[in-house]
Amino acid sequence: MSTRRVRQRARAKPRRKQLIDDILMAGRESSAAAVMFHSVIAERAGLAATDTKTIDTLLRLGPMTAGDLAHHTGLATASVTSLIDRLEKKGLVRRNRDTKDRRRVMVEPILERITAGFAFFGSVRAAYAKLLDDYSDDQLDTILDFMRRSSQRTREMTAEITANPTAAIVNICRRAGD
Repeated sequence: MSTRRVRQRARAKPRRKQLIDDILMAGRESSAAAVMFHSVIAERAGLAATDTKTIDTLLRLGPMTAGDLAHHTGLATASVTSLIDRLEKKGLVRRNRDTKDRRRVMVEPILERITAGFAFFGSVRAAYAKLLDDYSDDQLDTILDFMRRSSQRTREMTAEITANPTAAIVNICRRAGD
């Protein structure tokens, strides 16, 4: 390998490390902003952020069992049952017997009660779509891949912590160093 190539690689590594550090910091900033944003929205609606994100999960994925909700959110089944009870009392979800298997109970959002938020979130979606206009299709593919993979990893870590609160944090920290 030429001396020139060795120098280029030596310069590239610090740049890559800096980019990764900057992306991880931007992720923390984005996460904090998103948590605050959704907390304020939830508070205005008299809900907790977990409530609104559970409703969002049902809107995105459709009716599902409490167990499926626990799986998709990473929350403990007991927590999900209490959460569904709260949302049902507020008239935001309902439990229905599965038409194919009467033993199963499906949880579904009550759209008539939730539609007021659709217009607001439509404008939020439009604002983010406008940001994405600045990126090429290849860049959008990369962003989409990262978002899907990071969301999956976050769900896995949430499930780990839910399943074993003390050991999970140690395992997550250990894995982060791998």
